[in-house]
Amino acid sequence: MGLVIDIAAIQANWKALAARAGSARPGAVVKADAYGLGALRVAPALYQAGARDFFVALASEGRAIRPHLPEDARIFVLSGHMEGADLAGLIPVLNSPEQFFRDRALRPRGPFAIQLDTGMNRLGMEAAEWAAIRAEALAAGPQLVMSHLACADEPDHPANAQQLAAFRAMTDGIGVPRSFAATGGILLGPDYHFDLVRPGVGLYGGDPFVDAKPVVTLSLPVVQTREVKPGESVGYGYNWTAARPSRVATVAAGYADGLARALGREGKLRLWAGDRACPVIGRISMDLITVDVTDLPDVPPALEILNARQGVDAVAALGGTIGYEILTSLGRRYERTYL
Repeated sequence: MGLVIDIAAIQANWKALAARAGSARPGAVVKADAYGLGALRVAPALYQAGARDFFVALASEGRAIRPHLPEDARIFVLSGHMEGADLAGLIPVLNSPEQFFRDRALRPRGPFAIQLDTGMNRLGMEAAEWAAIRAEALAAGPQLVMSHLACADEPDHPANAQQLAAFRAMTDGIGVPRSFAATGGILLGPDYHFDLVRPGVGLYGGDPFVDAKPVVTLSLPVVQTREVKPGESVGYGYNWTAARPSRVATVAAGYADGLARALGREGKLRLWAGDRACPVIGRISMDLITVDVTDLPDVPPALEILNARQGVDAVAALGGTIGYEILTSLGRRYERTYL
């Protein structure tokens, strides 16, 4: 019972995406504690699989994994050189001229990378900013120049080609390794691969990498089972009422564990007993979820909410969100087992 994380599946997904990236060097995104699954376990496993370039969001995340990776592993910090950041052993991805000049003043010989904005308007130097410091930045010897796709999970979106053209216009001929593609960009094809790719959510079993091996199984222990008569109601607000003699199991998890109330809003969420699906009924509360197990011959000690039949993206869709949010919200109260 609890949260089971298949490290071998993460490694297999990394190798599968690396194979799709052709000659591009495959890195790995392990920000947000490896998408909620435990960077201290995941990053060394990806290094063992062959990854040498790791991407985190914050310097603190990089410092946490640095002692757990060999010296030849590069750790890129996507938020760049924030004021007061400790970047020892890390490579900031500089997002603005301000960050560039701060970094060069404080770390004149320290390794760095550059991020360019190719249309997402989130992080990175815009074309005019890059043009103004390009010669000086390239003379300082960046490890990498990168950008990020806004719509890579929609292959036919015109923004993909527009951003690719912008990236080429800003970087062709610079003589520095370039990176443009995360998981979705890898799947767009070789035009987007450049020198280094940054697979992220696909490593952890999420869309748009539909061929990913499932990584997480989440089973919720049954606390109590009761018989409910026709006309009796269950949970806060009495928003589910039994239409027949029913058996209801209450399991130990709720929105405090990353399972938002919105997941149950349309009555389509299911928990699984083997290959049999059981509907969630009533409202998801802080610590408890109620499930109609009337049609089960026997109630098992636990019911699964994430498994090979119902992955993170399927659950996310029920709550109007994405698999990334489900993964990164998985709570600390689950007992974690790594395979």
